[in-house]
This record gives sequence, C-alpha cells and structure tokens, in this order.
Amino acid sequence: MANRLTKIVTRTGDDGSTGLADGSRLSKSALRVETMGAVDELNSVLGLLLTESMPDAMRACLDGVQHDLFDLGGELSVPGHTIMSEAHCTRIDEAITCFNAELTPLKDFILPGGTRAASLAHVARTACRRAERVLVALNAESPQPAVMVQYLNRLSDFLFVAARALNAHAARGDVLWQQGKNRAP
Repeated sequence: MANRLTKIVTRTGDDGSTGLADGSRLSKSALRVETMGAVDELNSVLGLLLTESMPDAMRACLDGVQHDLFDLGGELSVPGHTIMSEAHCTRIDEAITCFNAELTPLKDFILPGGTRAASLAHVARTACRRAERVLVALNAESPQPAVMVQYLNRLSDFLFVAARALNAHAARGDVLWQQGKNRAP
C-alpha cells in the first residue's frame, strides 16, 4: 500500500458524504457507513484493550481479531468484494474453546468488571454486539455474506470469555450479579 494515504484532509466529506473504497459515495448517515463506523469503533476499543497487560496467547488472538475487523470493514467498503470466510469463524471458535477450558464453569450471571483489562474486554463485547445489530440491519436492506454476522456473533462470545480469562489471569474472580441486591426491605 504505497502512498495511498498521503492526503488525509480532502474536504470531500464536508457535504455529509463519504467515499467507499470502490469510488462510490454515500451519505454519512447511510446504514453501510454506520456499520463500517461500528466495526471501526470496536477495533479501536480492542486497540485500547491491547495496551493492557495480558497473556501472550490472548494478545496474539486479539491482534488477529483486529486484522479480521479490518478485513470485515474492507468487505463493507467494497460491496461485492469477499474477504471474510468460515476460517475466520473457526479461529474464533477455537479461541473460545481454548480460553474457556481454563475457566471455572459459570453458575451465576456476571457483571462487567474486575480488572481494567477485563472491563475493557466487556466494553469491546458491547461494542461488538452493537456492530452486529447494525450489520443485521444493513443485511435486511442490502444482503451481506452470512459469515460477517456469524463472525461478530462469535466474537462477542469470545470477548465475554476473554474478560473472564483476563480476570482469572490477574487472580481476580468474576464479579457476580446479586439479584435484588438494592431492593428495599
């Protein structure tokens, strides 16, 4: 990618439109642009999570996810271009199995929290769910490859497991939900 992004300020979006990688322009309020933005936001949250201390295997997995999300965003920005595949989903499934195997089985619902890293993984999980919802809405308007929704669905599950694994790595337990904790007597 030699010198493709040499000019950052183009003023072409001053009219409320943005350019896709295929050269077409859309309103910045278009559902496709909203979906690309939600995926970008998720990727940014993962970048913040990666500034935290974590096991090397978790870091490598999250780094791979960031690249996957750029692939997904690329596919969204060039309608009809296919990058995502079942292999992306398989990798996430395998990561869920690997990291979940080291955790105690859940008996209760948990709250987002614990360590800073785990909390950021929960923020990433919620950003992922939002990106998934927006992608599903886009899919109803303009059908997208099914693997894109499948990937985000599995990724949110992985981020839940990652949050638990990050708490366990720091020798911090899950933050358990206490139903009715603040109910008046």
